[in-house]
Amino acid sequence: MAINEFLSKQVQAIKPSPTIAVTQKARELKSQGMDVIGLGAGEPDFDTPDNIKEAAIDAINRGETKYTAVDGIPELKRAIVNKFKKENNIDYTINQVFVAPGGKAIIYNAFMATINEGDEVVIPAPYWVSYPDITQMAGGNPVIIQGNPKDNYKISAEQLESAITNRTKWFIFNSPSNPSGAAYSKSELKALTDVLIRNDHVWLLTDDIYEHILYDDFKYYTPVQIEPKLFDRTLTLNGVSKAYSMTGWRIGYCGAPEKLIKPMRTIQSQSTTNPTSISQWASVEALEGSQDFIKGWVKEFKERRDLVVELLNQAEGIECGVPEGAFYVYPNCSGCIGKQTASGFLIETDEDFVTQLLNTEGVAVVHGEAFGTSPCFRISYATSMEQLEEACTRIIRFCAGLS
Repeated sequence: MAINEFLSKQVQAIKPSPTIAVTQKARELKSQGMDVIGLGAGEPDFDTPDNIKEAAIDAINRGETKYTAVDGIPELKRAIVNKFKKENNIDYTINQVFVAPGGKAIIYNAFMATINEGDEVVIPAPYWVSYPDITQMAGGNPVIIQGNPKDNYKISAEQLESAITNRTKWFIFNSPSNPSGAAYSKSELKALTDVLIRNDHVWLLTDDIYEHILYDDFKYYTPVQIEPKLFDRTLTLNGVSKAYSMTGWRIGYCGAPEKLIKPMRTIQSQSTTNPTSISQWASVEALEGSQDFIKGWVKEFKERRDLVVELLNQAEGIECGVPEGAFYVYPNCSGCIGKQTASGFLIETDEDFVTQLLNTEGVAVVHGEAFGTSPCFRISYATSMEQLEEACTRIIRFCAGLS
């Protein structure tokens, strides 16, 4: 039997995560002795705060190393309920919150619990790379809306309305956005929630993972804050990975109606089972402990953002907008398409651009096609100012060498 006959249609329809692939490629080149600056990983470079690490150590010493409830320990679920109330003014109960080994697992469980073959999921582009693939794994069809480059790739209410059909099951919303860093204002959110109110068969999955990483006094809102009538068909996704620099701890959480939480719990019971017990106890401290360090981190991220935007706009053929949040920029490289490198390689796509940039200058970024919008590329500026300045200098030099 040929391998393509043996493998499922779902697995053959998806690709490995491009962000993970570029990070791995950078590691391989570094191990071979190449001077590589990796700007592909979507994780803060700050260490997990000491109080959180100490909470994990205390949990180990107390013997909190056994199985837990499938969807999280009561202490963490109470901390999540309090977080949603305090920061987002949303009243969830213990039975309406769910903890999983990462945000991907939340989306996977929700879609496996609700999507039937042929159901549609509306996804604004550029999008986080996993949204379409998880949709396809569940048997659904991704319906992509292209964001407006002039508005930092945000979509309009009219675009959302046009994309919805009688087969639409979900609308995925991410603000601030990975990869663009775009964040939606209160009025922009209201226009989108008005569309969802008119289309009462559509559920909303709002990915709020970057809610604490915002700049220039931008005021954050999650959709249910704007339109409480959507409560009964909204899944509000969050986690500790970005705000607390806990990517490796693998804890995502959400609030949603209990009628959705129950089947998600069933799916998780037959797949990963509970998230790591030690990480859960660390996450209790993350949510309940001091939040003071976040302001300092955001201040550093803003300085990095400003540096990267300024330098990239000096590169010939590149235009870079100013993101409102997250720790990414998503520059357009259309001015480089159709040009040749010094070795005579013709750059026809943004994937060609980032491949040649890595091979010639040792700067690893992720091509825009992976996020559904070309010709662009994503830079994560979650690294030092020195590394960012050197990387941007190399990008400027690379672009200047094209003809």
